[in-house]
Amino acid sequence: MTSPATTIVFDLDGTLVDTAPDLVASLNHTIAIKGLPPVSYEDLTHLVGQGARVMIARAFALRGASLAEDELPALLERFIDHYAAGMPGQSRPYPGLTEALERLRDAGHLLAVCTNKMEGLARPLIEKLGLTGYFTAITGGDTFAVRKPDAAHLTGTVEMAGGVAHKALMIGDSINDILAARNAGIPSIAVPFGYSDVAIDTLGASEVIGHFDELTLELVERLTAKA
Repeated sequence: MTSPATTIVFDLDGTLVDTAPDLVASLNHTIAIKGLPPVSYEDLTHLVGQGARVMIARAFALRGASLAEDELPALLERFIDHYAAGMPGQSRPYPGLTEALERLRDAGHLLAVCTNKMEGLARPLIEKLGLTGYFTAITGGDTFAVRKPDAAHLTGTVEMAGGVAHKALMIGDSINDILAARNAGIPSIAVPFGYSDVAIDTLGASEVIGHFDELTLELVERLTAKA
């Protein structure tokens, strides 16, 4: 029997694409309507990871401002409108990414995206950056009833990609990515160039790589063989 292909699942923000400039710009546009001081790139690591709604709420908390639950929908709409209108803005794939995707795809691996970003924002961003064709599945924080670090978000993405969870690999930049992999019993690779608010080597990933040139076929084989 032919062995199933390995499914390699990527986080989006801070892993595939450096979206920081556009996230900060849209968040500041959103909170300005309430008179809040702008956030900076240094604040971003404490804000991202659970989608735009949580990012807005965390920005208010960061500024010591109150935010009623019924205020969130209008603020979220303001954020989405601004972010979508400027897409892809200054967001760019990290160095070596497209070469790594081609290398993995040409070797027969299945590629997918699992992000807590809303699917309706993730898909057009990936499309506008010319990356859609690499992926057999793209899921967002609103695709399923759960999101990372819940294992079902990751395993559901693997299934949508046509893969099996016992032969999969998660690549991300935050604790949500590594925990989702651990909860699913899937090996993980952490990247240090994203938006983690703690040192990446403290997250407990199976491996840490500093550049996508290090995402080799041999590394994928070694990690998935261990699993």
